[in-house]
Amino acid sequence: MPVIKIDLPKISKEQKKEIIKTISKAISEITGIPEQFNTVIISENLDENIGIGSKTLEEVKESLNKK
Repeated sequence: MPVIKIDLPKISKEQKKEIIKTISKAISEITGIPEQFNTVIISENLDENIGIGSKTLEEVKESLNKK
């Protein structure tokens, strides 16, 4: 059945639970497939491995913290 893959920066266990719950519910509502048949896979990436424009996410966060 549905397999949903999500790539994110490192997040908390609580945030992962909320994402899984919310995504599963939405997919179920849209497709009519019961939630228990959905699989959600969360892949976490280090901030230094994510690029936004010409900067790493780590650099972007650092520049925002300086403001």
